Amino acid sequence: MRRWALTIALDPQGELPIFLQLANAIADDIRCGRLKVGEPLPGTRELAEQLCVNRNTVVAGYEELAAEGLVHTRIGGGTFVASSLPPATRAAPSAQDTPTYPLTESIQAVPAVKIPPLGTLMIAYSLPDTRLFPAEALTRAFRRAIVQRGRSLIGYADPCGHMRLREELAKMLRSTRALPATADCLMVTRSLEQGIDLVARMLLKPGDVVAVEVLGYPPAWSVLRLAGAQLMPLPVDDDGLNVDALEDALKHQRIRAVFLTPHHQFPTTCVMSTAKRERLAALALSHQFAIIEDDYDHEFHYAGKPVLPIAAGPGRANVIYIGSLSNMLAPGISTGFIHAPPSVFGQLAGLRAASDPRSDVAIECAIAELFEDGEVLRHVRRLQQTYAARRDALAEALRRHLGSALDFRIPDGGMGLWAHVDEAIAIDCWSMEGEREGVQFFGAKRYDFHQREQPYLRLGFSYLNETQLDEAVQRMARALARVNTRRSPRKMSRAAPAGTIGHGQRPGVRSA
Repeated sequence: MRRWALTIALDPQGELPIFLQLANAIADDIRCGRLKVGEPLPGTRELAEQLCVNRNTVVAGYEELAAEGLVHTRIGGGTFVASSLPPATRAAPSAQDTPTYPLTESIQAVPAVKIPPLGTLMIAYSLPDTRLFPAEALTRAFRRAIVQRGRSLIGYADPCGHMRLREELAKMLRSTRALPATADCLMVTRSLEQGIDLVARMLLKPGDVVAVEVLGYPPAWSVLRLAGAQLMPLPVDDDGLNVDALEDALKHQRIRAVFLTPHHQFPTTCVMSTAKRERLAALALSHQFAIIEDDYDHEFHYAGKPVLPIAAGPGRANVIYIGSLSNMLAPGISTGFIHAPPSVFGQLAGLRAASDPRSDVAIECAIAELFEDGEVLRHVRRLQQTYAARRDALAEALRRHLGSALDFRIPDGGMGLWAHVDEAIAIDCWSMEGEREGVQFFGAKRYDFHQREQPYLRLGFSYLNETQLDEAVQRMARALARVNTRRSPRKMSRAAPAGTIGHGQRPGVRSA
């Protein structure tokens, strides 16, 4: 049988004849959407056997439905829900679908990645280029894992993740980030957001204050709010979170945690200095708050040596470190990880076991194989070279085609470029004209905690190749020319240095 049985409750002791009960039940299923327009119904013989009734009863029920215009029958082809239903059939949602208990206030929805029409170039997002993903290598590794360890991979598993992958991640963190990582203090999560959620639910009680960057990653804010956090936005400046502002806040406010992206601050791409990291870690120890360090794209640093994570420094006892493999591999493989001190990790492991006791061990084992045979390292090195070239190509295209409309610095790392837009330009109008030209970009309002208009753009360079990036910027230039012709001429102001967002200034997926 190629389809599931159609379950219908019939009452032989009911007042209505069985064929009418059958017809009414199917009519209700059509009205509520359980049966879709054009969907085939079971054959009369098949349905009669399922319901243990005479076939003529089913035939009579189908005839009743046909008379109401709800189904049509093709000779020798079966019975189908009518493609054009009577207007009365489309009833309002049933009161049975509305709960009687009160709902809590919903969390503000985070804008999803908007998939543009075919042919549109997406320069709005810092997504990894899935064309570069080693799909064949992962397929082979997955097949080997299932064949060689099949039973162990489809049974119960450690909720903290497959030990082979935890060991490989610990090696990577020790080598590339100087973390004192061991598999016993490292958890594999289904995504970076799940990691933030677990940490938030472990740390926070409703009403606890969490300091966040005023320009940041809205999905993380939503996750923290779900745990009951009261978020306190703090400004960012040329090298990340403004620690002076944090220290001032600590004088009159008890802060439970600080959530930040110090390596390539999202979205401005600036790198927090070593001195500022050490000062932040010292504040965490003296004021007894946790640091949630989101290091979402550590691998992609192109100029000089990457600054080591806060979790690698002297204040690491108060730091919980979160990362992801999605930018390294692909968005669809959103595996994340958490590294925490032993006492903290024990609580995290208990929370994970209670809320999500089964990890994705098959895919985790396959990814571990890619680490073990060096495929991940080779892939990352290829991406570093490719993305660095694309970063430079985007910068050159912006200078050539947009000139003084944008002011920016070439970022040392990351997957996107932060640019200040001449304040004479209406970014929303420019973005809408860009959609018509076949290029997708938008202003920085969505990254601002207060949802204020901002004269900035974040432009991703990892998703498109050099030719596509140049074409995308040319389309942006054509769109800007149309915007300029529709407004009264105004002298364009000289843009301020990009990423400078501090006291006395207006504050300016990652993959969004």
